[in-house]
Amino acid sequence: MDQKIGIIGIIVKDRKKNSPPVNKILSEHSEIIIGRMGIPQRQEDTGLISLFVEGNTDRIGSLTGKLGSLKGITVKSLLMPLSDR
Repeated sequence: MDQKIGIIGIIVKDRKKNSPPVNKILSEHSEIIIGRMGIPQRQEDTGLISLFVEGNTDRIGSLTGKLGSLKGITVKSLLMPLSDR
């Protein structure tokens, strides 16, 4: 299957409640995550996470689908084909 590289943006509302399930899903997909940056917005109790991923569309879709099914979580992704190596 074709490999993709991409960026996934995640907004986590109600951080104290939603961070544990988000981190569990991220851990389950750690083999496709090549970089992660998290920024807390403490005043709004919101977290911003950017992920840099590399993998096939099924695996990346599994990650974004599981995250997007959680209440209080917004997910957007941008994927591009990985150039031939």
